[in-house]
Amino acid sequence: MATHDDPPPPPPVPPGPDDCCHSGCTWCVLDLYDEELERYRAALAAWEARQPGRGVRKRTEGKAGRR
Repeated sequence: MATHDDPPPPPPVPPGPDDCCHSGCTWCVLDLYDEELERYRAALAAWEARQPGRGVRKRTEGKAGRR
């Protein structure tokens, strides 16, 4: 399968420095980003597994800061 037929998943966009209000919201943007990052990492691992012999290097993504 050609790479252009199976592109890598796009990483989630991290929240901006002013996106969190630091008031302990149930659905905090930082928590939502962490969940998106976990899904991205799983999708990236699955994509890398489909790329045998391509020498795909691992990407590292940091966790969002906590309030």
